[in-house]
Amino acid sequence: MGKWPLGVFASIDAGLGVKLEVAKELGVPTIQLHAPEKKSRTPQAAQAFLKKLKDYGITLTAVFGGFAGESYADIPTVARTVGLVPPETRAARTQEMKEIADFAKVLSVKVVALHLGFVPHDAKSQLYQETLAVTRDVCDHCQKNGQALHLETGQETADALLAFIGDVKRNNLFINFDPANMILYGTGEPIAALKKVGRYVKSVHCKDGKWAKNPGQEWGVEAPLGQGDVGMENYLRTLKEVGYTGPLTIEREIAQEPERQKAEIGHALRLLTELKAKIG
Repeated sequence: MGKWPLGVFASIDAGLGVKLEVAKELGVPTIQLHAPEKKSRTPQAAQAFLKKLKDYGITLTAVFGGFAGESYADIPTVARTVGLVPPETRAARTQEMKEIADFAKVLSVKVVALHLGFVPHDAKSQLYQETLAVTRDVCDHCQKNGQALHLETGQETADALLAFIGDVKRNNLFINFDPANMILYGTGEPIAALKKVGRYVKSVHCKDGKWAKNPGQEWGVEAPLGQGDVGMENYLRTLKEVGYTGPLTIEREIAQEPERQKAEIGHALRLLTELKAKIG
């Protein structure tokens, strides 16, 4: 498929991704998939989906887990509701994440990914130890399936993420780098962060965003690709520098405005095509 195949974040029946038909219309060779709802995670659904992908000439590169009850309304709500960190929902979500990994295996996908949630800052705390344990548990399940687990960036600084991965001590744990999330959450300048964590980056999102007035206390604003503060040329140059050659997956989280979403993704594909030709 060559270096840096273009892609989009897609969904079947859940999440913020574009529909597969839109991916086909846009002419992308790859997608990441937001895991469908439980009722759609059947072997039959998987086979039907694989047939569609084959017909469309699209390669599925990663399946993302997400859970009912997660909310990205504001930063405190994210901390309370997202991922495998919140204790109340952890057991059920861990089970679901393993089921999502098994569904991905039926789809012959070797990468599963998720937002783990806000990893506690205090490495000595009970919650940090529990978060390590659940991450190891999911990594070990993925390992049995021949899969890697990718943690999407955003909630942690680059240094905190590196420390956490070091503490988990699993060789199938990597990073899905989303530069806009570093800005949206106010956790660090994305290019500097990418240089630090580059050796673990095995998948990426191409997404843009603008800094909040008070980063870390309030959300930044997601922006069309090339119109935010990431600096897409610099981003691609840095991906080249850290040796990343995998898919460039566009994520644009405005599923409630499908026409605008499609138009902006089309623009993003043109921008990335130009930058790819320039940087190579």
